[in-house]
Amino acid sequence: MNEPSGEHDRHAAGLEVRRSVLGAGHVERASKATTDFDRPFQELITEAAWGTVWSRPHWTKRERSMVTLALLAALGHDEEVAMHVRATANTGATREDICEAFLHVAIYAGVPAANRAFRISKRVLAEMDGRADGQ
Repeated sequence: MNEPSGEHDRHAAGLEVRRSVLGAGHVERASKATTDFDRPFQELITEAAWGTVWSRPHWTKRERSMVTLALLAALGHDEEVAMHVRATANTGATREDICEAFLHVAIYAGVPAANRAFRISKRVLAEMDGRADGQ
């Protein structure tokens, strides 16, 4: 996909990529929950994160997914880690990829951050598998 040029193009491309990564249901729920207060923020992340960065052609969605997971885990953004673990079903990142990303987190950002990310991922992956045990 070529980089979008105009604001409208970035927003449209952003919505397309956001839906393809997070799923249409997630994006629709976020859209319905948007208020006048947070509308500028939703537009910003759709255009900047999804329409500019995730739309660039140099990395695959799998590669972006792995980097995103590592960064979110390193920064302790637990809800976002869970959301992006769910998104791996759409990006092509495997469970082995998730593990490798979090091993990097352990070395470069600390064992507690990786431990938390592994715990969150085990729970989310169990939910995705239809299990409640988190194992």
